[in-house]
Amino acid sequence: MTRAGVVAVAVALVAGLALRGARLGARPMHHDEANQAVKFGILLERGEYRYDAHDHHGPTLYYFSLPAAWLRGRHTLASLDETTVRSVSVAFGAVTILLLPLLAEGLGRTAVAAAALLMAVSPAMVYYSRMYIQEPLFAAFTLAFVIGLGRVATGGGRGWLALTGAAAGLAAATKETSVIVLPGALAAGAVAWWSLGPDRPPLPLSDRRWRLAALASLAVGAGLAALFFSSFLSAPAGVLEPLRSLATYLDRGIDPASHRHPWHYYLGLLAWSSSGGLRLSEGIVLALALAGAMSRGRGRSSFHFLPSQKLESAPTPLSSERTFWARYLTGYAVITTAAFSAITYKTPWNLLPFYVGLLALAGVGFSAIVDTSSSRLVRAALWSGLVVGSAHLGWQAWRASVTYGADPRNPYAYVHTVPDAVRMAARIGELAAVHPDGPRVQVSVIAPTYEQWPLPWYLRAMPNVGYWTAPGDPLALEAPIVVTSLDDTAALDATLGDRYVATLYGLRPEVFLALHVERGLWERFVGRDVR
Repeated sequence: MTRAGVVAVAVALVAGLALRGARLGARPMHHDEANQAVKFGILLERGEYRYDAHDHHGPTLYYFSLPAAWLRGRHTLASLDETTVRSVSVAFGAVTILLLPLLAEGLGRTAVAAAALLMAVSPAMVYYSRMYIQEPLFAAFTLAFVIGLGRVATGGGRGWLALTGAAAGLAAATKETSVIVLPGALAAGAVAWWSLGPDRPPLPLSDRRWRLAALASLAVGAGLAALFFSSFLSAPAGVLEPLRSLATYLDRGIDPASHRHPWHYYLGLLAWSSSGGLRLSEGIVLALALAGAMSRGRGRSSFHFLPSQKLESAPTPLSSERTFWARYLTGYAVITTAAFSAITYKTPWNLLPFYVGLLALAGVGFSAIVDTSSSRLVRAALWSGLVVGSAHLGWQAWRASVTYGADPRNPYAYVHTVPDAVRMAARIGELAAVHPDGPRVQVSVIAPTYEQWPLPWYLRAMPNVGYWTAPGDPLALEAPIVVTSLDDTAALDATLGDRYVATLYGLRPEVFLALHVERGLWERFVGRDVR
């Protein structure tokens, strides 16, 4: 890339990191984040990890979290914090932006710079790059696979085969929906390559070195996936577990018990969302992606609005490589968006693997629009419009990710923990501080599994916290501090009598927990506060 292109991507990266990395601990931990973080804490402390074919998704998130914890001097679950674990997602959000310059030769510098800017400030990309979940990693590995495959199809060297294989293996070891995105990219690439007709570059299948490189690429992908699923060979049988997971996620996708949404859920979420005065829209990205799909790759690839550059008098001829990339990205975006939209089970973070394709295609669309005019003034106006639109996206990203990060009106804060739950956890810590046993005081949590999280994360420094899914065990009622589901509160109030003082706290929207504190401990706590 030229110096102007490097500067543009660098600016996008700085903006992206600023939005992703600021105030990482401000938002309460989502129950999925807390679940992942506690699972990682076990790996960090004991070196133990086993892939669960029924939940939690793939192992890459946990293993890539180890360097982040070590760099911050964290070696136990109790020592971890939100900034440490979420910084892993921030890093892979930055990696996704940095992958885009690999497309400069195929898309052109203008398209890459525009895509990088849009990806950096996209509210969806920013929000989920601040969550400790698999999707930021999955989006990065998916984009790397798409790029590597496209470079191979357009005559790139054998090194691109290695990138493609490694990205495929890492994507497969990150999330089960790789069975959608990887075949989707292969199908889109094959159709785009075939559509070039006589202009398509020959595939060197007759070259022995290329055949060996292709086999090596497959081996790299399979080997990486096997290493992660086998917990780096400590559990060899783990390599078969992903096969068991397919039935689980197929059943969940076809007939989900929850998270049912209509086919247009993802596109509607990106296009426009408004609730209680909080409005979010990434319509500019969708509009530019549509322009990219209609462009067929026509146009040039430079920052012609810069005064130091000389304008050409006429557009360059249609490039077969540019045509391939426009069709390839269009096909990938259409196939994967349609596939994810067809699945009844939907959560908003699942849009990331297809949205990275739409963002790259939006860069193609902007480049095509810029190249419709040779006027420096018009080009400058178009770039100014993109900058203003991106600034608006960045403002939305900040509001969605920080200001309203856990607000029920925020569509990206999906079934999110409310701040009241953090206050309850803090109150338990304060109560423990005045109990003779200190942080070793017994705490009983009696609630369905879904209503227990994220308490195990917030109470991670207290070793004597027990969890029950239903009342009935007398041991649970011997604790000085008891947390119960609202459904069980009435029955437990009758059992506990006036020995306990109860207070209600919110957990998630319309989900509440009751905190029961032994009266003597409560009076000791209140008396300390009064003094």
